[in-house]
Amino acid sequence: MPNLKDLKNRIASVKSTRKITKAMQMVAAAKLRRAQDAAEAARPYADRFNGVMASLAASVGDSASAPRLLAGTGCSDVHLLVVMTSERGLCGGFNTNIVKLAKTHADKLKAQGKTVKILTVGKKGREQLKRDYGNLSVGHIDLSEVKRVGYGNAQDIARKILGRFDAGEFDVATIFYAKFQSVISQVPTALQIIPAAYESDGSQDEGGSTLYDYEPDEEAILADLLPRGVATQIFSALLENAASEQGARMSAMDNATRNAGDMIERLTIEYNRSRQAVITNELIEIISGAEAL
Repeated sequence: MPNLKDLKNRIASVKSTRKITKAMQMVAAAKLRRAQDAAEAARPYADRFNGVMASLAASVGDSASAPRLLAGTGCSDVHLLVVMTSERGLCGGFNTNIVKLAKTHADKLKAQGKTVKILTVGKKGREQLKRDYGNLSVGHIDLSEVKRVGYGNAQDIARKILGRFDAGEFDVATIFYAKFQSVISQVPTALQIIPAAYESDGSQDEGGSTLYDYEPDEEAILADLLPRGVATQIFSALLENAASEQGARMSAMDNATRNAGDMIERLTIEYNRSRQAVITNELIEIISGAEAL
C-alpha cells in the first residue's frame, strides 16, 4: 500500500496532467473553428468543380482522344495508396482509423494479385505503416513545418503524384483521409483521384437540361483542368483532415481531462483513508502508553 507521501505526489502529478490536457483541449477548440470554417468554405467550390468536370467527362466519354488522367493507362495492375494523416498524435483514433482503412484496402488489392505502393503524408501514418507495410513505401511527404495548410501544399503533393504517374510507376491512385462531420465524428474516406472518377450530383440539371459549347474543345479543357482537379481533391482532403484532427484532439483531451478528474477523486479518497488510519494508529499508541503509565 503506498504511503501518504507517494499518494500526495501522485495527486499533484495527475493535477498537473489535467492542467495540460485542459489547455490542449482549449487550443484544439480554437484551432477547430478555423479549420472547420476552411473545410466548409472549400466544399462548395469542390462540389461545383466536380460537377463541371463530370459534365466534361461525360461529353468526352471513352473516346480515344480522352486525356490519360481521365481514361487511365488501360490496366489496373499497380495501385498507389496516398495515406494522409497528421504530424502529431494525442488525437484519439483519428490516425489509426485512416491507417486501418488503408491497410484493409491494401490487403484486398494484394489478395487480387495487384501491386501496391504506399505514399504517406504525415508522420503518424508512416510510423504505423512502417512495421508491416514498410516494404511497400515509395516515399513520404513531410508537412511538420507547415503551420497552416494551403493550396500550395496540395499542388506540391499533386505534382509528385502526377510525376510518378507520367513516369508509369502506377495505374490507379487513391487517397485516404478523414472527412469531418462533427467533433465526435470523423469518417475515414477513400477517394480515387487517378484515373479521375467524377460523378455529377445533379445540381446542374435542376433547371432542366442545358447544352454547352466549349471553346476550345472538351479534350483540351480537360487536359488543362484534370491536373488542377487532382490538386483540388488533395486540398479538400487536407482541409478535411485538419478539421478532423482538431476535432478528434479536442474530444480526446476532453476525455483525458475527465479521466484525470476521476483519478484525482479516487486518489484523494485513498489518501484521506490512509491518513485517517495513520491518525487512528497514533491515537491508539498514545492511549495505550497512557494506560500503561
